[in-house]
Amino acid sequence: MSGSATIPDRPAAGGIVPRGAADPGRMVERRERRFATLLLAPAFVALGATTTFPLLYLVWTSAFRMDLAMPFLDGFAGLDNYRDLLADGRFWSSLAVSGIYTASTVVLQVALGLALALLVMDMRRGQALFRIVAILPVVLSPAVVGMVWRSFMLAPEFGVVDYLAITAGLGSRNWLGDPTLALVSVVVIHTWQWTPFAFMVLLASLAALPEDIYEAARIDRAGAWKRFTRLTLPLLRPAIVMVVIMRTMVALTAFAAIFTVTGGGPGTATEILNLYAYRKSFTELSVGYGSALAVALLLLTLAVSGLLFALRRAR
Repeated sequence: MSGSATIPDRPAAGGIVPRGAADPGRMVERRERRFATLLLAPAFVALGATTTFPLLYLVWTSAFRMDLAMPFLDGFAGLDNYRDLLADGRFWSSLAVSGIYTASTVVLQVALGLALALLVMDMRRGQALFRIVAILPVVLSPAVVGMVWRSFMLAPEFGVVDYLAITAGLGSRNWLGDPTLALVSVVVIHTWQWTPFAFMVLLASLAALPEDIYEAARIDRAGAWKRFTRLTLPLLRPAIVMVVIMRTMVALTAFAAIFTVTGGGPGTATEILNLYAYRKSFTELSVGYGSALAVALLLLTLAVSGLLFALRRAR
């Protein structure tokens, strides 16, 4: 009717909000998102300042010739550092050492960690104490581990390993002076320190496996080896793959223990790519070329990690 008072809109039945009105639920959601963004902003700023910016600066530095010993030759180099890298025999040697070091340590850690986990699962007493003792090498600094092994375990004639070798009739060996023995030594040191990590992860995975499957296998008279190959390994596969991925990424970027024990020597026998980049930058003062080596190591780590994740998803 004309002249009658206009009745304001009311929410329709069923909670439908009239056109033009603000949705209270969306407003609350927006406020929560803004609050979460404010809380996360300091962490993102710190992360960018400590990781993203140095990474971008590293890539930028790799495009320049920066030689502190001959600064008059400094300037933009473009991709020249990477071309020199591909023609550098020392780069390929350090890459091969990195591959041997990574593959050896990862395989040994997974194999020994799984063996220890299976052993501890069958222990009736002392399991908690064994876990505490086994985890101790992981909490030590790699530099401290390197110094202990260099001065106490591998010292000629006075070291524990050399004493055991003499007692066994093998004679005294220069464990860190022989190229082959030095590489074997750093592989053993890395394996000794990080096998407990694989052990703890695999032990936790073993404890979570369903017992009824094993009971059914025993009823079917499946032997211990068949239970291990047909049940335990397939069920542990996700945990094993994650251990392999994590340990591979760490082994590719290892530095402190090798630097403390051998310094990359004798010669370049234990010089992994990470250590070569350090030597080139801070010993030979070729910062631009050292940055290119570091970028190459980064790309290698990303490629190997991506390949391992792809294989995990494909399976």
